[in-house]
Amino acid sequence: MKHIFSALLSLFLLVSFSAHAGNAALRITCGGEDEGAEVYLNGKFKGECPVDIQIPEGRYKLKVVKAVDASHERAFEQALRLAEGTAKKIEVVLLERLTPAARAEEARRLAQFDADLASGRAAQECANCPEMVMVPAGSFNMGSPSSETGRDDNEGPVHSVNVKAFLLGKTHITRSQFAAFVNATNYDAGDKCWVYEGKWKEKTGYNWKNPGYSQQDDHPVACINWNDAKAYAEWLSRKTGKQYRLPTEAEWEYAARAGTTTARYWGDNPDQACSYANVGDQTQKSQVSGVTWDVHNCNDGYAYTAPVGSFKPNAFGLNDMQGNLWQWVQDSYHDNYNGAPGDGTEWQGDGAKRALRGSSWGGRPRGARVANRDGGSASRGNNIGFRLARTLP
Repeated sequence: MKHIFSALLSLFLLVSFSAHAGNAALRITCGGEDEGAEVYLNGKFKGECPVDIQIPEGRYKLKVVKAVDASHERAFEQALRLAEGTAKKIEVVLLERLTPAARAEEARRLAQFDADLASGRAAQECANCPEMVMVPAGSFNMGSPSSETGRDDNEGPVHSVNVKAFLLGKTHITRSQFAAFVNATNYDAGDKCWVYEGKWKEKTGYNWKNPGYSQQDDHPVACINWNDAKAYAEWLSRKTGKQYRLPTEAEWEYAARAGTTTARYWGDNPDQACSYANVGDQTQKSQVSGVTWDVHNCNDGYAYTAPVGSFKPNAFGLNDMQGNLWQWVQDSYHDNYNGAPGDGTEWQGDGAKRALRGSSWGGRPRGARVANRDGGSASRGNNIGFRLARTLP
């Protein structure tokens, strides 16, 4: 019935389209799903598309709009000048955009984002975006001295690095944030993950939704490989119009140290870890079978992941820069720092392995140090996640 009515209406408009005496005639047509869009001239409702309008000569602002959802609409706008006796036909093509209310809310949120950063607070660009922290420009010595307990050869030579200011996620990306990405894009994050069951095994049926232990939405998303992290960053960049990315390895260590030179950002004592990080500890040793390695002599209360931000932040206001989950960075993994750049930029190689930083829920005392580093391939592990950086203009 609707199609018959539309056909009859189109036939009527075809027959009747001409300017009446002293007026101009304006015909507005819309295609397909845009039929029924509301037509406004100078802010006054004139009917639903398609429509013929008789109006005095003059200047007009045409707006054709159709609601999509609570925050989006499809719209067309054009300035017109119509002379008496003329008949003008416009076939409009509607483009999706935020509604005026949503645009106002976005502007308010962005203003709040800038104000929060300026005040030294964590800032969030959208409702389910990661909270970001301003990391100031500065210089530091990257790597560990040969005298540091637990040091590995891949942590040297120590070298000076200058880092530009950038934004870094206050915490890891959470399950809730990653779920929003998957739901919006139908991204396939795989169905195979390395899990610990007395020993490490790569098993089918384990993934970010089921990493092999219980999680809530505010836990860091696990079973993520480097490509998954990159895909999320690219999606968030498109969504916000800002350049989100993985941090470089130098940026990560600079931000983790937050001006300190000790083995850990809280000091050199590993047994103070449970106030600052979710690492391998007495809780894990008592609850996870097969834990035979050294653990920290403290209790953080979590055998596997903890809700992000559960522990004290470092001096830059960043949480979980040690523990919870290993974090992917942008760089290829190199066996040492010979030839590493001194300007904080990414250091690429053959890409066979990507650098990982920060240790995890299973981190032993020698591993839960700021300088500690590892490398991983394209496979996923239930002790690996990520956080994002954002380039400043």
